Amino acid sequence: MSQRERYIGLMSGTSADGVDAVVAVFENGRYSGLQGAFHLDYPPALRDSLIALGRAANATLSLREYARLDVAVGEVFAEAALGVLRSAGLAAADIVAIGSHGQTVFHDPRGAHSSLQIGDPNRIAARTGCLVVADFRRADIALGGEGAPLVPAFHHAVFAASEPRTVVNVGGIANVTWLPGTDSSAVRGFDCGPGNGLMDEWILRVQGRPYDEDGRLAASGCVNDKLLQAWLSDAYFGAPPPKSTGRAQFNLDWARHLAGEALERLSAADVQASLCELTARSIVDALAPGSRRALVCGGGARNLYLMDRLQTLAPAVRFESSAAHGLPPEWVEAAAFAWLARRRLNNEAGNLPAVTGAQCATPLGAVFQVAASSVCVAP
Repeated sequence: MSQRERYIGLMSGTSADGVDAVVAVFENGRYSGLQGAFHLDYPPALRDSLIALGRAANATLSLREYARLDVAVGEVFAEAALGVLRSAGLAAADIVAIGSHGQTVFHDPRGAHSSLQIGDPNRIAARTGCLVVADFRRADIALGGEGAPLVPAFHHAVFAASEPRTVVNVGGIANVTWLPGTDSSAVRGFDCGPGNGLMDEWILRVQGRPYDEDGRLAASGCVNDKLLQAWLSDAYFGAPPPKSTGRAQFNLDWARHLAGEALERLSAADVQASLCELTARSIVDALAPGSRRALVCGGGARNLYLMDRLQTLAPAVRFESSAAHGLPPEWVEAAAFAWLARRRLNNEAGNLPAVTGAQCATPLGAVFQVAASSVCVAP
């Protein structure tokens, strides 16, 4: 008899625009598709606080403010979970568990040996009545790993084929997963550099818009090669994996520091074109050897100009949306954390040591639960 399970996955990445929520369905332990999907934007003031915190490598924050943000983000995550339940016509009893990534506000696995995600999972459990799995990254870091990227194991489970492939996730930061074939031990993955984050920061500054729709501003400008080479000189791009990064490293202060006065002398369109080229070049340089197909997911898959630049820079590789392989690009990461939650509850490893650098594979995440009689609408 077929065993059918549903898990909710909740994700907010380095773009920090809001929470993606999905209901992922598993048949006999294997991911089989989505039954629902829902996005909830952060309130503008909360997003501004999160962006400012995420891009400041040495940010200081009072314990009171940290606690306030943890609660506020937890409330948005809980509302997103309830929203996807409503949109799918499901009840909490239909869900085995929620996998909540939370919102990363600090990531420094090599220096501070830690990664912090906020969004109180106890609050999510109380609001929804569901078991919640959260805090996915720190177990890997405790074993000497980067705690990131964690999604390559899911990429392998869903997208691996006999042909060599690269999965390219373009969120605020871009990362790649190498899928040489069906052998999970051969999978590799790492953050390759900025994704949408720098482009989003620039267009918000010069036009007040949150992102460059279809890459139109970038497409109207010209790449400044001197500027591009200055950015590509950063040691991160040449460093071998395992490696991971975030907004604290790749932000406009970083871009301005390496560019000097050139950033202020160029037109807004030329800077945007150069930032888009930086994302495209760093992705192409990170493609798996021998890869002939690249599956693109994340918000960057909707940037038509970026997709065009990727195809132009690597004509031998076919770039296509992950939607062509059964999973829309905007929901891949949320689905991954539903998958990781199921792995945790079944005591199965969620990390790939060859990807993160951890000493060994381990189940990821901690489990949070409230008594059924305690479920209520939080004040």
